[in-house]
Amino acid sequence: MDALPHFTAEEIERARRYAAAIPPVDLDPRIGALVHELIGRVADKWTMIILDVLAERGELRFTRLSELVEGISQKMLTQTLRQMERDGLVVRTVHPVVPPKVEYRLTALGLSLGSAFCGVWVWAAENLERVEQARQAFDRRKTAG
Repeated sequence: MDALPHFTAEEIERARRYAAAIPPVDLDPRIGALVHELIGRVADKWTMIILDVLAERGELRFTRLSELVEGISQKMLTQTLRQMERDGLVVRTVHPVVPPKVEYRLTALGLSLGSAFCGVWVWAAENLERVEQARQAFDRRKTAG
């Protein structure tokens, strides 16, 4: 499984179970709302990258996290971390020193969300060739027509 460097075999298996599960017909509407909200948040790009960095590196200071999340502004990192903290995905620890030292780490909930979205990585690894072939065929048709 070299194509999935940040995930353990257990996380990959859990993602496959999530992907194979069929939600019940009488699903609580709050669950649907949460899924839509989380997909929107994770689709914002930064949340998923922050989840990945914290899963790989563990607890990090704000400054170090901003260095590892390439391209993110300080404002966007602050906003994303606040929302992740509100959702219970990260814990923010402020150490009473001068200058202030603030660190972030994933909660068990944050780690489990990363595992749930591991299915996308599994899918991408298993379907990379097919997607690339489809894109090439599409591009050939567009240039020919």
